[in-house]
Amino acid sequence: MRWLDHRSSVPEALRGAIIALGNFDGFHQGHQAVAGEAIEWAHAEGRPSIIATFDPHPVRHFKPDTPPFRLTTLEQRQELYLAAGATAMLVFHFDSELAGTSAEDFITDILIERFGAHGVVTGGDFTFGRGAKGNVEMLQSFGAARGLESRVVAPVEGGGDVVSSSRIRAALRDGKPELAAQLLTRPFAVRGIVEHGDKRGREIGYPTANLNLEAYLRPKYGIYAVTGKVLATGEVLKGAANVGIRPQFTPAKELLEPHFFDFSGDLYGQEVEVAFRHFLRGEAKFDSLDDLITQMDKDCEEARRLLSGA
Repeated sequence: MRWLDHRSSVPEALRGAIIALGNFDGFHQGHQAVAGEAIEWAHAEGRPSIIATFDPHPVRHFKPDTPPFRLTTLEQRQELYLAAGATAMLVFHFDSELAGTSAEDFITDILIERFGAHGVVTGGDFTFGRGAKGNVEMLQSFGAARGLESRVVAPVEGGGDVVSSSRIRAALRDGKPELAAQLLTRPFAVRGIVEHGDKRGREIGYPTANLNLEAYLRPKYGIYAVTGKVLATGEVLKGAANVGIRPQFTPAKELLEPHFFDFSGDLYGQEVEVAFRHFLRGEAKFDSLDDLITQMDKDCEEARRLLSGA
């Protein structure tokens, strides 16, 4: 899949594309509906299809102190867009220049002239341009007058309400990974390189693969039943993971620490993706290491039970 930069012209073969416009971070059910409409439209007219995203997220540009909230990395988004059937991913690098671009110039200079877009598909709440002055009505009027066709996709409902990234983030912060997975159509998953830690887990019989959470949203701190995937080999693992600051040990350090069952290999330096399946309990500090180990035994037993059908 081609990875396009909005600051550069696209190859001639990708001009005339149908572009799904949005941030599409989690690529949840609603995002998939917008992308699906763009891909279907493109196929019907024999055109390439492009799914856009913004990186960094506009919120990060305007409010740099906002706590981490990303649901996917760019690499994960690229894989999801490819699986959806898109020809290319377009990354809008959100900086001061893009933030200061008027809505009119966004349509004429970027979408029409730089990309040669034939059409765009958005959700009804999509905004763009300086001060977020651009909206679907402008695309349908100002854009159409300049030869840019547009379509708007209605919101998608799931789990009793409209599917949105904010609902998914709330579900994860509340320790409800199953709801998040329903809205995403897959489990929320953190991808990272396994780092060397202080080996505390190994000392108590529960070696872990330590991952930095980086820009990902922090789910509710606690213990989860998880599955893991070693990206280099495709090997799938099952386990229990702690996400949080490890109150039993000092100094406090925020980590995702999965312990994979029945695995004795070396994962250091490997890229691993950890999918959150079930929340077991919140983080806690125990009176002794023996009490901690007893609880970890119970956690792993419960995780094995919950994952037995995974």
